[in-house]
Amino acid sequence: MPEPAAAEIRLECVLHALADPVRLLIVSELAAPGAELNCLAFDLPVTKSTSTHHFRVLREAGVLRQWRRGTSKMNALRRTDLARRYPGLLESVLAALGDRPAGAGQE
Repeated sequence: MPEPAAAEIRLECVLHALADPVRLLIVSELAAPGAELNCLAFDLPVTKSTSTHHFRVLREAGVLRQWRRGTSKMNALRRTDLARRYPGLLESVLAALGDRPAGAGQE
């Protein structure tokens, strides 16, 4: 599945990907160290086709990596790549998510 090389991750693409509440929900669920989750493990408030779009935006921005494991599509944050390219960005976003009231930003 196409994704940018670490050196090609662009800040404006990452920020765009992180600007959506559903995509932030995906990122927050993948935030546990070493987390690898199947696309079906997420309880997203959108249709399957829309969730596929959100995963694609995150992957193409370089925020997450996707790969096949059997018939499952697995997901993991590209923590190391993002930390090298934009130190502290992902941690700041995750910390800000922890400060939000439950359900904030979801409509």
